Amino acid sequence: MLEVHRTHRARIRNHSQVAESLDRHGWSASKLWNVANYYSREVWEETGEIPDHEELKDELKEHDKYRGLHSQSSQRILEELAEAFNSWYSSDDNRDNPPGYRKENYYDDQGRRVHEEHPRSTVTWKQNGIRHDAKNNRVRLSKGANHKEHPRAREFILVEYETRPGVTVENLQQVRAVYDQAKERWELHLVCKDEIETPNAPGTETAGIDLGISNFAAVAYSTEDADLYPGNRLKQDGYYFPKEIANCDDSGSERATRLHAKWSERRTHFFHALAKHIVERCVEKGVGRINVGDLAGVREDENGESKNWGKHGNLDLHGWAFDRFTNILEYKAKVEGIEVVDVFERDTSKTCCICGTEDESQRVERGLYVCEWCDAAFNADVNGAENIRLDINDSTSNSESASSLDGDRSTGWLAQPAVHLYDLSCGFQPQREVVDCEP
Repeated sequence: MLEVHRTHRARIRNHSQVAESLDRHGWSASKLWNVANYYSREVWEETGEIPDHEELKDELKEHDKYRGLHSQSSQRILEELAEAFNSWYSSDDNRDNPPGYRKENYYDDQGRRVHEEHPRSTVTWKQNGIRHDAKNNRVRLSKGANHKEHPRAREFILVEYETRPGVTVENLQQVRAVYDQAKERWELHLVCKDEIETPNAPGTETAGIDLGISNFAAVAYSTEDADLYPGNRLKQDGYYFPKEIANCDDSGSERATRLHAKWSERRTHFFHALAKHIVERCVEKGVGRINVGDLAGVREDENGESKNWGKHGNLDLHGWAFDRFTNILEYKAKVEGIEVVDVFERDTSKTCCICGTEDESQRVERGLYVCEWCDAAFNADVNGAENIRLDINDSTSNSESASSLDGDRSTGWLAQPAVHLYDLSCGFQPQREVVDCEP
């Protein structure tokens, strides 16, 4: 059996009855975030180290703000903050700032700030804080200790929910209360665990994926077919959102927080849409295994020094989310019975996939690879994907080696792969990229 997790969005039917309690917990989550943020900054200034979530929990578990939420909910806030600090700490982009404080600023008619408040942050309840009544579509969410002190107060929030037709909520693992700023109301995200029978692989073919900057993914199939997925949308967002965030008065302001959230949502949606499209194509072509180029160490050279990819290249490289996309791809592929394998991609970009000749100078420009030995010319990213498919660095691989391929093999699919451009409204749409086969 295969274990999968699905998230269902649900409307709160008794919103007027529970909104005040959810507001208090959302404000408590922001207050705890700010307290932990202040402590983390103090530790950073004194020691140069970023405390992990275990240290934050040990330090703050007796704090009054920690008691504003259920213990597991408080732990999740500290985990999120530790993740945000570690992401900032490991960044090589000096424009990045550490996680900001969560606050909303209010101004008078003259533009002067009159006061600030804590925004309603997302609150996560795990299994120990949940009691689910699946029959009546209700869930009991445990309150924080600070919200149980009133003698007539309930120890839980009883939320009645409604999902879209056809959705059955079973094996509930987590509940997230998310405040929709536009609609000015709360909604629930219900995370459920399902077990499905492990499916058989669609076939025995192998596909190779080369991840990159200009083309986020190039996919080569053993059926002599290839796809390109340009990263234009990610690059546009990567230039737009940092500029808009920099124009905010405060990195922790409400507008900056919304921009960060929107940027993250768009990136996540792109990754999911791309992984889904690739898996669907693999199913069509009878692929049972996907080789993905392992990009570990791509930011460093052989001496461990940072590589210089140019001003824009360094910005794009920093924005890559290799592991995140690969994890999404692996999850979606597993549901279809497809295995995802990391493949060492050394020299795959400078080796001819037709004759096996290795020469870095053969990549004559960004999108063109020309082999002087076999007189072939084709898309450079597809060449890398094909070498990853063949796993040319694995001496024990049973795959056919590039040097043993038939010399009369057609290279048309290498020169003119199908190009799929991403559109927010309709997903990936196929186009054609034409690369001149004559050097």
